[in-house]
This record gives sequence, C-alpha cells and structure tokens, in this order.
Amino acid sequence: MLADERAAVCEYARRLSSDGLVVGTSGNISARSGELIAVTPTGVDYGVLTPEDIPVVSLDGSLVEGQLRPTSEMPMHLAVYTKATDPDGAPVTAVVHTHSVHATAVSTLVDEVPAVHYMLATIGPSARVAGYATYGTEELASSMLAALEGRRGCLLGNHGTITYGEGLAAAYSRAEQLEWLCHVWLLARSAGTPRVLPPWEIAHVVEKLRGYGQK
Repeated sequence: MLADERAAVCEYARRLSSDGLVVGTSGNISARSGELIAVTPTGVDYGVLTPEDIPVVSLDGSLVEGQLRPTSEMPMHLAVYTKATDPDGAPVTAVVHTHSVHATAVSTLVDEVPAVHYMLATIGPSARVAGYATYGTEELASSMLAALEGRRGCLLGNHGTITYGEGLAAAYSRAEQLEWLCHVWLLARSAGTPRVLPPWEIAHVVEKLRGYGQK
C-alpha cells in the first residue's frame, strides 16, 4: 500500500538529517495519495527507516497499515491536507516539518520573516510565524493554519517550520529555501541593519515564479 510514497518518505526523511534540518528524530514528513497518507513514525531514527516502517493513515488519522505509530505531529499534517489551500490551486500532496536551526531562531525574534531576498516568494507574499502552542496539539495545528493562509509554508513560533507542495520535492525545496532565507537574515542582522525588499517586489516575483522552470 502506497509503496512509492513510503519509499519517498524514507528518502526525504534521511535527507532531513543529512541536510541539517533536524536533530535526532525531530521533524517529520508525509506524502498523500488519494485518501491515504504515508508518514514518518514517531521516535524512530531516520537512518534506519525502511518503507515497511512507514505507517499509512487515513485522513481522519486512523492507522490503515503498518506496525509503528505515526508522528505525534499528525494533527498538523492532517490539517494541511484537509484545510490548507495552495495559492495557485495546486494539489497538496506532501508536507515537510523541520526543526532547522536558523528558522527556529528567527521564529523567536519576529512575527514574519523579513524579505531579505526575493526567494521568499517561493512561500508566498510573506512567511508568517505561527503563535506557539505545544507540539502535537490541535492548538498548534490551528495556529499553523492561520499562518499558512495564502502561503505554502510558515515558521512555527519557538519550534521550527512547515511547508507543503505538490510532491515531496516541492515541499522539501521550500523548507530548504525558508531555512536559507532565515540564515541570510540572521547573518545580515548580526552585522548591521539589513535592507529588505518592498512587498510589491515580492508580489512581482511571486507572479514571475508561476512561469519559472521547465514545464
């Protein structure tokens, strides 16, 4: 069941660790196909994960296949799949949640990621910081949804990041871009007062990105 999605979740979960976006078993990843979701299990070293270890759950969170319990952050994943809407109407088929260092640091400082680079537009007109709530709770899922409105990702206050996309490659790339942006801002801020791009320029790049790349 969901063999391709389970294999992809394993692959990207291992990348979370190797790319420095998580430490230990923190963070989580999921991929959706139809009414089912393949998601990382809770408390398992990503380096030893196999596709058979990946639980498959329904859109109400019920375990459909697998021996391991799904991530404790299931409420966030389910909220994205059932309530978030891509700004361009693209299907939402993958979610990536990280504890990346620089983005987490920025989430303790501001309510919105400063526009120090035009690649902020990969998330949307801005990247908000969701108000803090205890991990694994419906309160956190609700706070996240508010920050995601009209966006493809956000920071989670004093916690990390969450991004989504049509496929794991898109969702993961947005998580990487968000971490990179936060790193750039922190470096610039440590040396002085960063110049930021105006909202109209980010909105302009949002439009340009709609036609970017090979189709």
